Amino acid sequence: MKKLILSSILVAAFGLVSCQTPVTPTKEESTTSNKKPMDTSYKKTDEEWKKILTPDQYYVLRQKGTESPGTGEYLEHKEKGFYTCGGCGTELFSNEEKFDSHCGWPSFDGEVGGGDRVLKIKDFSHGMIRTEIVCAKCGGHLGHLFDDGPTSSGLRYCVNSLSLGFKPADKK
Repeated sequence: MKKLILSSILVAAFGLVSCQTPVTPTKEESTTSNKKPMDTSYKKTDEEWKKILTPDQYYVLRQKGTESPGTGEYLEHKEKGFYTCGGCGTELFSNEEKFDSHCGWPSFDGEVGGGDRVLKIKDFSHGMIRTEIVCAKCGGHLGHLFDDGPTSSGLRYCVNSLSLGFKPADKK
């Protein structure tokens, strides 16, 4: 019985950290560039955010929450277009960067805008060292960045559906 309990605890612990692998910043990320930084003036008070976001969106975007795995609106989403910040509408990811990582959240292997729309911040919460990703314009929590992606970039932007919106591609 003790072995069964111990095995269950180990399996549960492994499951919790399987989508929590830290990412190591690349040389490009740690050097400064001469690009003009993105406008980050989209500031609102907590009361203003509570008026425009649902309670679940507020929890994820403003309180750094996480939605339950496998429940997000954009997990299986396949439409062509751009995934936007659920707080301010900034285009963050395209459907071409999306892939199925089987981790329970929408995953992307890159971002639009040459790296100026998603900020990477060291996150030491929950006893781990991870890289949090936030919208550069409004500071909304998106999820975390990991270096275990299966594509050529090697990256996996693990994003909460609640922190996203979607803008369909123009149909011409």
